[in-house]
Amino acid sequence: MVAQVPAGSQSLTRRLLLWSLGALVLVWGCFVGLAYRTGVHEADELTDGQLASAAALLLNLGVHTRTQSIPESAGVALPWAKSHDYQHALSVVQWDAQQRVILRVGDAPLPAFHVAEGYANLYLGPDAQPWRSFSKWDVAHGHKVMVLLSLQERDQLAHDIAGQMIEPGMWLLPVVFLALGLAIARGLRPLHELSQEVEQLDVQGAQRLERQHPWREFDAVVRSVNTLLARQQEALARERELANEVAHELRTPLASMVLQAQALGGSGLLSADQVAALARIRTDALRAGHVLDQLLALARTSRGQWHGAASPVDVAQLVRTVVADYAQAAWEKKDTLSVDGPATLMLSGHPVLLEMGLRNLIENALRHTPCGTCIEVQCGGAVDVTTPSSTAPGGPWLQVCDDGARALGPAASTPASPADSLHLGHEIVARVAQVHGGRFMPVPAAAPFTTCYRLDFPVSALAQAR
Repeated sequence: MVAQVPAGSQSLTRRLLLWSLGALVLVWGCFVGLAYRTGVHEADELTDGQLASAAALLLNLGVHTRTQSIPESAGVALPWAKSHDYQHALSVVQWDAQQRVILRVGDAPLPAFHVAEGYANLYLGPDAQPWRSFSKWDVAHGHKVMVLLSLQERDQLAHDIAGQMIEPGMWLLPVVFLALGLAIARGLRPLHELSQEVEQLDVQGAQRLERQHPWREFDAVVRSVNTLLARQQEALARERELANEVAHELRTPLASMVLQAQALGGSGLLSADQVAALARIRTDALRAGHVLDQLLALARTSRGQWHGAASPVDVAQLVRTVVADYAQAAWEKKDTLSVDGPATLMLSGHPVLLEMGLRNLIENALRHTPCGTCIEVQCGGAVDVTTPSSTAPGGPWLQVCDDGARALGPAASTPASPADSLHLGHEIVARVAQVHGGRFMPVPAAAPFTTCYRLDFPVSALAQAR
């Protein structure tokens, strides 16, 4: 028994993967943002340290020994000097105690003298461009040195350093996604295996899940499934027993009713209306007996014992034997009953069930078709290109075809028995097919037939019988 998966059902694997990836992206985004801010902060600290180091170096070198002002200089262009990604273009200004500029190197506009010592953000020049500065007096307080760096260059360096810090994480994220997906899929494999075991359970065969499951978390699920299966088997057994008991209890009074009606009808003491009523009672009693026989057959096909070992069966011989049994009934109804099949067709199955299913198909064809119908029982072991209704992919098959639905004249006689509204006959044949691992279905009938019901068996059934 294979359960059909609802179209709108969701995947637990997909849900776990999406939630895990969502949590990972959230945490990863927080770490990336924190790493970027840390990178920018550390880059700013690095440039501030370089400004302070350059100022201390200039003061220690004694640049302030100059006593004469020098002209402004943008510095000497050294193409080979700025070859490092993190090298800055620094500007230097030095004053004496009288606020005279004695040294000026770099592109920075001349800042004001009265800038406090330490770090400061200055806006210099006609365009008010931002600069980062560090100023310091010497010990004698006779000279003041200021080192400047463009804030634009500083921010560019900070963003570059921060980007270098988070770049490995950008490349690592897809790898983590893939590894996480594989880990979740591998971790859920026992759940998928358990689902397959439950899906492949044969309820009619009274199967159970393994009690000693290797995973502790599944113990409660396994126990619950086995408990439900046990209860279902008990309920099915009670239903079959009840059906058997009811059918057996009713068969005797129904048979007695038929005999009594037949005896009264043939006594000649009743009027025509009474004879007709007795005939009706006899017909209804026979009909009820037929339904009870079908219920008993249906109960037999539902027993778990049929799911055991099968035996080789010559289906061709079985077909000929069953058709011979119904030859008299077909002749009385003026029907034609024939067989079309090979001399031998071996099948691994249960002969009692196969005979039961075939008899139901033939009885349905005899009961529910007009008089004079041509009925043919066909069987084979592979796809027959001469039979359009043959659809089995190489496995054995058995079908009953008739032309009862053909266009008939108004004078055509119809069967006296009512239609099988319960469809018990088809249900019995479907159970027989299920026990043998096959399928039962109506198929397009080849001319001159109009109706065809077919039993398809798996290829393994033909191979096991050889």
